[in-house]
Amino acid sequence: MADYATLAKTIAALTEGETDTVALMATLACELHHADDRFDWTGFYRVTAPGLLKIGPYQGGHGCLVIPFDKGVCGAAARTGEVQLVPDVDAFPGHIACASSTRSEIVLPVRNAAGEIIAVLDIDSDQPDAFTEEDATALEAILSATFAS
Repeated sequence: MADYATLAKTIAALTEGETDTVALMATLACELHHADDRFDWTGFYRVTAPGLLKIGPYQGGHGCLVIPFDKGVCGAAARTGEVQLVPDVDAFPGHIACASSTRSEIVLPVRNAAGEIIAVLDIDSDQPDAFTEEDATALEAILSATFAS
């Protein structure tokens, strides 16, 4: 399990004063990906047009390039504005298999200071049922501190 308290402090120190969204996403993707063995793919899908996500900074194997809001777990997070905690991706209706190794997934909406969804953070695991509400709460706090302040 990631040491979220230390991770939050590290990310805050690394991103202090940075306002470029892509630089922030790249830094978070790297730090989060290497913080926990459960994290097999860690990255951002950016809102680039109404109803459309495109790949952003990530760590891991290739991701899908484009995801509409009406498709998959990432689309559901962007569409609803709610965290998607998926213990078994095969049981999620319309799951998009960007990587065959993915067994479970957590996707969190990323909001800017105005509260608008600018992206989603997608973390995939090659382990089933890898993520908990504790992960969701800690990751939401990190995202809010980085992008919404």
